[in-house]
Amino acid sequence: MVETPVPEPKPGEFVTRVIYSSLAPVMRFYMLDGAAGEKPLEMGEVMRGRAVGQIVASRHPAFKEGEIVQGKMGWQEYAVSDGSPYWMMYKVHQRIVPVSTALGVLGMTGFTAYFGLFDIGKPKTCEMVLVSGAAGGVGSSVGQVAKIAGCSVVGIAGGPDKCALLTSKLGYDAAIDYKADDVTAALDRLCPKGIDVFFDNVGGPILDAALSRINKYARVVSCGGISQYIAGTKDPYPLKNAYLIGRLNALLQGFFIYDFEARFAEAEQAMAGWIKDGRLTYQEDILDGFERMPEALIRLYQGANRGKQLVRVSADPF
Repeated sequence: MVETPVPEPKPGEFVTRVIYSSLAPVMRFYMLDGAAGEKPLEMGEVMRGRAVGQIVASRHPAFKEGEIVQGKMGWQEYAVSDGSPYWMMYKVHQRIVPVSTALGVLGMTGFTAYFGLFDIGKPKTCEMVLVSGAAGGVGSSVGQVAKIAGCSVVGIAGGPDKCALLTSKLGYDAAIDYKADDVTAALDRLCPKGIDVFFDNVGGPILDAALSRINKYARVVSCGGISQYIAGTKDPYPLKNAYLIGRLNALLQGFFIYDFEARFAEAEQAMAGWIKDGRLTYQEDILDGFERMPEALIRLYQGANRGKQLVRVSADPF
């Protein structure tokens, strides 16, 4: 940790006080290979990451003091930006208290659930939707959105507490504990007519088990593969059932959330409306104190988080 003076904005810049910082598994790859999109971090550089905060000083015509923004502020208490596309700064329009929602259900996490499900999963009424990593940031929204779309939804998570959360608060019809249950047998029991949409956040053996139960023309949304982010770099899990994608005319597709940037307002408005209507709730796992950022990141790989993992960096004024 390094202390420096709070920056002063130059012409065309603004300074944001970070309120909440977002943690995501991709941060490990910022250190290794730049996550295939940027130059890998050098020793001593500020760790990359999204945050939400309040503008405290501005010399930028489009960003006013007092406004709430979310963007690539990194692991720091104050961030200076010129608002250029690199920073991916967005003003928070659909204000839901607390403003942490701008990083979760009303931010990239919620947008990932929304566009991944509707644009790739294309759920139809009465279809069966399966979600892995269902108690995580994205998964905790996907199940509820699928229910809003009129589907039956089964979630896979680790441990009885997470599974209870899925069915008691997050709208899932049933839950599978991959740590204790025979996943394939549980899929036979809970998805007797097969799987129409699989929203996958973990990859590996869970993905393989789900592929063995997909229906003809199923859609598999490849959102993440956290089970492979460490072990899979040296010993990737060999999928035995991938051949069923072709045999059943199914679709397995990944996506990059920023390809949907022009439609972020659509997702934000829809998700905020469902929250206000009581049809969508959200789950956040918040640690207090900037010094806990590394601990929060590790929690993702331990599977310890319940919902969107955040760190409260400063007091939330709202």
